[in-house]
Amino acid sequence: MRNLLIVLFAITFIFTATAMAGETPTPTSLDGVRIASTGEVKTMLGQQGIYIFDMRKALNYGKGHLKGAVSLPFKWLTEGANPASRKGEFDMALLPADKNAKIIFYSDGPAGWKSYHAAKLTREAGYKNVIWMREGSAAWESKGYPVE
Repeated sequence: MRNLLIVLFAITFIFTATAMAGETPTPTSLDGVRIASTGEVKTMLGQQGIYIFDMRKALNYGKGHLKGAVSLPFKWLTEGANPASRKGEFDMALLPADKNAKIIFYSDGPAGWKSYHAAKLTREAGYKNVIWMREGSAAWESKGYPVE
């Protein structure tokens, strides 16, 4: 019985450690990118000249997204333990041609690296008004804000 408990404890520890490894939080700042709270983004929705992109998989977008958000899934090209150094891509042709347009990116939340990398790549491509909703869809929904 004791050996069974030790095995169960070991298995639990392995699964917990693996789950926690996937939850590496994103940085709290990003050069040249404005980080906006869910409340700030909520007030921007529907304003003319603002583009909002959901970087999650299309399946998650379909489960609910911010009003007016366009699905623009970010795809990982490399794997690795450190999400900051992973490489990925998205269809930048879907971004507005105007490099001064206000563009908002979001994904799952503080551990949502897809929106972080999308904002970073967009800023590096010369866009001037890149906004990153770091809190993500998890915080949006936890506050009871509407999704479509």
